[in-house]
Amino acid sequence: MTTKTLNIQVNARNRAYALDGTSNDKILNLGLSNAVDLPYECGSGTCGTCKARLISGEICDQWPEAPGRKFLKLKKGEFLMCQCAAKTDSVIEVESFVHTMEAGACVPAPLKGRISSVKLLTPDVIFLQIALQQTVDFDAGQFMLVQFPEIVGFRGWSMVNYERHAKTLDFVIKKKPGGELSEWLFNNNCDGVEVDLFGPMGNATFYSRLAKNILCIAGGSGIAGIMSILSRASQDGYFSQYNGDVFFGVRTMKDAFFLDELSVLRGECGEKLNITIALSEEAAPDDARTDYPLLTFDQGFVHEVAGRHMEDRYQNLRAYLAGPPPLVNGSIGMLLRARVTTDNIRYDKFS
Repeated sequence: MTTKTLNIQVNARNRAYALDGTSNDKILNLGLSNAVDLPYECGSGTCGTCKARLISGEICDQWPEAPGRKFLKLKKGEFLMCQCAAKTDSVIEVESFVHTMEAGACVPAPLKGRISSVKLLTPDVIFLQIALQQTVDFDAGQFMLVQFPEIVGFRGWSMVNYERHAKTLDFVIKKKPGGELSEWLFNNNCDGVEVDLFGPMGNATFYSRLAKNILCIAGGSGIAGIMSILSRASQDGYFSQYNGDVFFGVRTMKDAFFLDELSVLRGECGEKLNITIALSEEAAPDDARTDYPLLTFDQGFVHEVAGRHMEDRYQNLRAYLAGPPPLVNGSIGMLLRARVTTDNIRYDKFS
């Protein structure tokens, strides 16, 4: 297929942007890689946030089965920018205000990588490391879109690690029964497999200039981005001045992972960092407290455990949420009832 050079004009509420790209470029990725902060959340066809309306020209939908299409008014020409590329010079419209990224922002770009390490953390969670062909900068809490050969679509995964000029990216992936990619990852030797990436992406980011206490609530593999946030905070000595409260929810102790790493972070950061493991289906066994004396254990759904521990402690706070929709929705409700403002509640939608 011949690649065409095209012009895509994006009309936002505040101004228009002219983007020069090709017929291979997804419109969202083209805008972001030009530091135009087009609206999105998942970037992978699920949430519908990146919807736009075609004013003129033709587009090609590269994933007509994307779940996010259910949010579109197709008869009005709406489409998902994260899944569509222009076939001709085109004009599109987005409903929101759109601005260019701030100076110094980590601008997303296409990347190439190779799986360099795979390790089973629990029966249904794996650690996966990708070695990059070129270094990349990203902010703590961001994610990458990752695509595997012969698997349709990109997946959004948060980085576990944090460093500038990173040569490798670390991820944790939970097995999804019937999920094409997760079934493939758990049932094949994927060492050395080459992958395509795009990023970094996401706005649930932490910076040491924040100057607020932080609350992190995560479930399962959602702990990935929280580990990146804690890593940066530890490197910058953030908890010498501000409080950190982390709540990590799993079903049972057999489902828990990163407890050694969390214990190390707690030891490095001191008493202003509190880390609680919430077990939803059992009480913590006695040996858990013996093996991990720097961690706290409690029973219940993680957002409910967080609510009990955080009572009357929401002042000067930024909250970071990560995990399945029931966890995020429950946590948002708890925070709003505690009168935490929406601009201080950060999360990325992956489903």
